[in-house]
Amino acid sequence: MSQTFRDPQSGGSLIVAWQAKARSILIVGGGAVAAGRVFNALEADANVTVVAPKLCPELEYRAQAQQITWRNRTFEDSDLDGSDMVLTAISDGHESRRIADTCKQRRIPVNAADINDLCDFWFMSTHRDHSVQIAVSTNSKAPRLANRIRRQIASSLPRGTGQAVEQIGRLRKRIREADPRPENSKRRMTWLTQLCDYWPIEQLAKLDSDNIDSLLDAYVQDHDPQSVRIHSASESSGMPSPVLPSRTLTPDTPNTGEPNHGRLILVGAGVGDPELLTVRAHRALKEADIVLADKLIPEAVLDIIDCEIYTARKFPGAASEAQDDLYRRGLEELAKGKCVVRLKQGDPFVYGRGGEEVLFFRSHGYESEMVPGLSSAINGPGLCGIPVTHRGVADQVLVISGANRNGDLPVVPQFMATRTLVILMAVKRLEQIVGLLAEHGFPADLPVAIVERAGCSDQRTVRGSLHTIVDVVARAGHNPPGLIVAGYSVNVLSDAAIQDRYLDPSTLGLHSSE
Repeated sequence: MSQTFRDPQSGGSLIVAWQAKARSILIVGGGAVAAGRVFNALEADANVTVVAPKLCPELEYRAQAQQITWRNRTFEDSDLDGSDMVLTAISDGHESRRIADTCKQRRIPVNAADINDLCDFWFMSTHRDHSVQIAVSTNSKAPRLANRIRRQIASSLPRGTGQAVEQIGRLRKRIREADPRPENSKRRMTWLTQLCDYWPIEQLAKLDSDNIDSLLDAYVQDHDPQSVRIHSASESSGMPSPVLPSRTLTPDTPNTGEPNHGRLILVGAGVGDPELLTVRAHRALKEADIVLADKLIPEAVLDIIDCEIYTARKFPGAASEAQDDLYRRGLEELAKGKCVVRLKQGDPFVYGRGGEEVLFFRSHGYESEMVPGLSSAINGPGLCGIPVTHRGVADQVLVISGANRNGDLPVVPQFMATRTLVILMAVKRLEQIVGLLAEHGFPADLPVAIVERAGCSDQRTVRGSLHTIVDVVARAGHNPPGLIVAGYSVNVLSDAAIQDRYLDPSTLGLHSSE
């Protein structure tokens, strides 16, 4: 046989999109993992039954809203009757194995959380935008990495991808109604293929009823879809990046030191997007001989730097040693007459130890030039559609740190309904923070958001209430750095926030994980 074909690569899963509408899915367990499974099943329009003697707050809500059927007891074999799929999410491994074995005997597909060898299938890390669903699987080898890969893929999609699919679906239906003949199926497919392949997704997302009528007319008259002119706001919405002059950054105060006296510039890197750097910060980075950078500076910002980058090697328990290392390297380069940029995340003077660094270098004869940056405390929530102040809702904002020097919890004032509370460096202590807020009168239904990697391409917001946010984050996972926002301003722009190009709408409720 002369022809050759590619060999299959074993070890994968057969990936399909299972139509679960009106199918019966049984979920055993009432905790956060079970709640995630329930949400996935409900989004697939399945009929969901939960068996558990106790439910987490979210499942209590779904039971009260009659979104699920709740059997208030432990699992019984008769619960399998009529089930098309079974998902176990309980801590009793022995019982999970028994349930799985029983399902296999009855030829019912089963998934047992955290027990891979019992699973007939995995849950993948998914991105949902209208009818678009993107799933990533590592075949249960690296679920956390699957989440990161999924976020990277989702962030690279053009804005409005899901809406574009919805509009093409409407047009496709209209064309089939206008030309239902089976012999024209190839013509329909070819015409729609040209439209989907050559039109920008952003433009497809802007289609309205009139536009769809125009496209339908073009199909009926056998016109090329590229001949149809659609005017949309997206054609003129782009703003060019500012042109940065190439002149050398001039300090506000002339340097009066020796000829080889170095120059020190303290620069705020802002919230992560290089386009949100100030013009002066961008110029300073281009003029630097060396950049001393914080460990969490995003790659997109580092990519615009042409000189050597020396990164702070900060690890838990060794922050002081890392800071001393940066001081030492900075003094060495300044003594050589170099232009040293100290690049700090956000704004150096907002929980950035910028003041300490100014005093240190001053004690060695070097004055710092100050280039402020956007602080994530204010601008991070704003990028996610959360205004920290809003007339009639929040007239003040309090910013505190959750990582005090001695590891103590922050001092929190009594709850005030018109105040937005922003807590930096505290997501890893979320459960303790929630308890602390509850002790100070913060209501259980107060909106809370976790803002992650603000300004980066994989920016994400996870929302809930003071009562539910710990469970939501436990299910969604956390991608640092992040901050906590608590207050009624969190949901003021929630509809607009869902449309943000960085947001994964699935994280506003539950978030599936592999």
